[in-house]
Order: sequence, then structure tokens, then C-alpha cells
Amino acid sequence: MTVFFSQLINGLQLGSIYALIALGYSMVYGIILLLNFAHGDIIMVGAYVSWFVLRQLSLSPVVAVCASVLACTLLGVLIEKIAYTPLRSAPRISLLITAIGVSFFLEYSAELILGAGAKVVPSYFENKIFQIGGATISLNAIITLVVALVAMVALTFLVQKSKLGKAMRAVSEDMGAARLMGINVDATISFTFAVGSFLAGVGSVLYCCSYPQADPTMGSLLGLKAFIAAVLGGIGSIPGAMIGGIVIGLCECFASAIGLSLWKDAVLFAILIVVLLVKPTGLLGRKIQEKV
Repeated sequence: MTVFFSQLINGLQLGSIYALIALGYSMVYGIILLLNFAHGDIIMVGAYVSWFVLRQLSLSPVVAVCASVLACTLLGVLIEKIAYTPLRSAPRISLLITAIGVSFFLEYSAELILGAGAKVVPSYFENKIFQIGGATISLNAIITLVVALVAMVALTFLVQKSKLGKAMRAVSEDMGAARLMGINVDATISFTFAVGSFLAGVGSVLYCCSYPQADPTMGSLLGLKAFIAAVLGGIGSIPGAMIGGIVIGLCECFASAIGLSLWKDAVLFAILIVVLLVKPTGLLGRKIQEKV
């Protein structure tokens, strides 16, 4: 039971990070039907910003956290304005190819500027260990779970109750009708990218707390796992992204616990294949009918 509880905490901690990242995928897809494959590399940029602020500038962890989140948010909006806005009326495949291109651009730019080797990100805080009924739980895990829960509750309130959230839902339902009703569609899309990238920045900080290193390709696999979580929960669904992230995190940790640590990534992609075969819309996704 002690091992089970420890793996459960690890799974919830890792799953919370995946959920935060998957929310960015789901929000952008729900608005403009774009799979933003550059989303994972925004996390990589956030990790490098933390490393630069903590190691090179020797500033406080609070400054590093704020700088990472702000850099990710601004980068997300900048990518949307430069790479995606000019292709708003282009075929969907053009946006997808552009997203892949932006992903490679960020990765190889980081490798060119900072080198291919991994950079060790200094600790944001002293990680303490607590004993609960014979099982151990770290301060890092507690902070990750609390921050992820608060972020998810705040995002749900934003989307469901705020004026901007209503505009986001209107644009996702019918962009043309939303424009006719006086909603600034371009500003709403930019705001959606900003929120998604903000969550990616938070996920970047939490990920560096558990895995304190930054390298140019770290966002690729992390982004793919978050994409699997979004598909599993139902891409375009915010609660689905939360549930999918938790499930993927638990599956990865328990796969490692039973001796499949070398195969844990294969297990996750097998889950993706099964979901696409059995329930392509995901756990909380909905079918969309298109007129022809």
C-alpha cells in the first residue's frame, strides 16, 4: 500500500503538469481547430528563462517564476500574431504545417544559441519530505497539486463566468456569428493563446521543480504526452483535458512501477491508438457534424 500511495502521488503530480499543458491544446483547438504543436516548445523556452534568471543573473526564484510565465505568455501571443493570424483563412493543413515549422524553429534556435547540452535549473525552493501514515509525500508534490488545482478552478471560472470567457465560447461555436454580434474575434483568439501559454509557463515551472533541467528538445515529448491527454479527455474540452492529463500521469507512473519503465512511452501511445479506435471523440468530447 505504501508503494501504491507513493506512485499515486507521483502520478497525480505528473498528471497535473500534463493537464495544465493539455489545456493549452484544448483551448486553441476549441477556438480555431488548430493543433498547436509548438505549444510544448513554449514550455522549453520557459525552462530556459528560469535557468537564465536563476543561474546567470542570480536573481530570486520569485523573479524566475514570474519571468518564465511572462515569457511563455508573450511568446504564445507573438507566435499567434506572426505565424497563425496571416493564415486565418487558409486551409487547416497550412496551419498544421506552420505549427510544426514553428516548433522546429524554436527547438533549433535554442540549440544554436544555448547549445545542445542540458542546462541544470537551480531549485526554486528547498524540497521537504513529509510522512503520512508510513508513506512519503514531498513539498514539491503538494505545491504542484495545489497550483494545478487552483489554475484549473480559475480557468473554469474564467471560461464559464467572465465576459471574455463567454466571448471565447461564442467564437468556438460560430466565429462568423460571433463577429456579427460585435465580438472582437482577433482579440479573443489572442487572449486564448495568452491564457494557454500562461498555463504552459506555469507547467514549465512545475515541471522544472520535478525534473530540474532544460534542453532544446524537452518540449517535444512533453507536448506529445499532453496532446495524448487532450485527445484522451476529448480535445476541445477543458474538463476533458484535466481528466486526460491525470489519467496519462497515473498510467505512466504505474507502468514504471510494474517494471515497464523503458516502455512507458509506448504504453501512452498505445492508449492513444486505442482511444482513436474505440472512442475518437475522447472521454468528454462531442461529435461535430459538418454540412456538405
